Amino acid sequence: MHEKLLLILGLLLIVMLLVMLAQRIKIAYPIFLVLAGLGISMIPGVPVLKLDPDIIFLIFLPPLLYEAAWYTSWNDFWKWKRPISLLAFGLVFLTSLVVAYASQALIPGFTLALGFLLGGIVSPPDAVAATTVLKGLKVPKRTIAILEGESLINDASSLIVFRFALAAVMTGAFSMHEATGQFFLVAGMGIVVGIAGAHIFYAIHKFLPTTPAIDAALTVMTPYILFLSAEHFHFSGVMAVVSGGLFMSFRAHEMFKTGTTRINMTGVWNTLIFVMNALVFVLIGLELPDIINGLGDTSMMQGIKYGLMISGIVIVVRLLWIYPVAHLPRWISEKARRDPNPGWKNPLIIGWAGMRGVVSLATALSIPVMMNSQTDFPMRNLIIFITFVVIFVTLVFQGLTLPLIIKLTKIGEIDPILPSHEQQAGIQMRLDKLAIEKLNKEQEMSSNSLIENLKNALENDIKLHQNHLSSLEMCTNRQNDMREYHKIMLDIFALQRKELFKMKREKLFSDDEIRKAESQLDLNELKITGNKHL
Repeated sequence: MHEKLLLILGLLLIVMLLVMLAQRIKIAYPIFLVLAGLGISMIPGVPVLKLDPDIIFLIFLPPLLYEAAWYTSWNDFWKWKRPISLLAFGLVFLTSLVVAYASQALIPGFTLALGFLLGGIVSPPDAVAATTVLKGLKVPKRTIAILEGESLINDASSLIVFRFALAAVMTGAFSMHEATGQFFLVAGMGIVVGIAGAHIFYAIHKFLPTTPAIDAALTVMTPYILFLSAEHFHFSGVMAVVSGGLFMSFRAHEMFKTGTTRINMTGVWNTLIFVMNALVFVLIGLELPDIINGLGDTSMMQGIKYGLMISGIVIVVRLLWIYPVAHLPRWISEKARRDPNPGWKNPLIIGWAGMRGVVSLATALSIPVMMNSQTDFPMRNLIIFITFVVIFVTLVFQGLTLPLIIKLTKIGEIDPILPSHEQQAGIQMRLDKLAIEKLNKEQEMSSNSLIENLKNALENDIKLHQNHLSSLEMCTNRQNDMREYHKIMLDIFALQRKELFKMKREKLFSDDEIRKAESQLDLNELKITGNKHL
């Protein structure tokens, strides 16, 4: 036990050092960590890791999906629901179909059922890799919104394809009619479980006397409970986590009552997700020796050849699919033509950002070793090896070239979006005016020099169009005035949070800019309350 614990701690330390090195040489850390894990695994004496796919699914997948859903803009998700759906469902099914028939034709001994099994495994791009590679690059907001939305729900569709293909291999029977009905049942009921569970946690956060520490702990528990509840009834745990995360994010302003709570929760989640993301990508590289040892009669060179062919297929299919998705609706629908034309650059970037990752590897590893007590599962080791090659090629090759493509295309914003500083000016103007209305009412009831100074400061802010409230450096010995001042300020912050939610529903400003304004309110509140809410 001590040796295993030491190995885990040592691995975590190595991961931290590798991430710092990746930042130093300016390479997205998922790419660098896969390469580093592969290099570490080749060092003599390094223990060979055998990953339990159930552990990967249960420990890593729910929080990673939940965090992605939490920071996804619901307004953007709904606005671009058509391309997101066509990628997350249409492209997954098309990729599975093409891979199934291609692998049957190209790989000796592969049946169509095994081909669909492989297709379901390699069809979904990774939720973390693309956004990490694109972080810090000048990419249109529409591109980010579509990629984030796709990555939220494509895992569900691919895992459903995998389940039906696995059943077909195990039983030798497959019914398209039954599979289609089961798909809608599994996905739809997963959403129902997610929304129902989210309502329960919403009520706990809103109506029970929680503390910031309890709220943070509950948010960590939420994705696991949603995932396990859905899987218990054989529904989609992925859809449960995603739908629950979107609901909780949209109602967050009602649940978390203080700025201390939100700041504390942000710190907890930032640390948790960073460690999980960093660890899971290095584990992919460390798993390779065990995968190679399991190839059996197939040589490593043959496995690499098959893997490269399947990699080429999934890349080409995505690029061929993305352009009709971007332009055909504009020819058919007048409503679609109201949005600015995406041109050729935006689809190219979305098409090239289809990097595979941990979900594909975990799905491949979850293939049972035995069909029954006497028969091995056919081609299991080869399927796992091909999956690793596809992950490696798409993550490293596409990941390293994606920034270059963005630079060469010189892509700019497609949609008419106000610059960040102008949005912040508009948001802060409305918040300042709301604060002045509150102060005018308070002045009618009492005379307080601090409140008068605050009102003057807010009026100056509006005239100067400042992005944030000017800091008030006031000292006074009148404790009663100070308590009254603090109470009024907290009341103002509460009103301003409601106003921010109103702005979100009006869709005048982006969710990212509204989230920034809310974070500033949290910091302003923390200056008054300190840590007394902890």
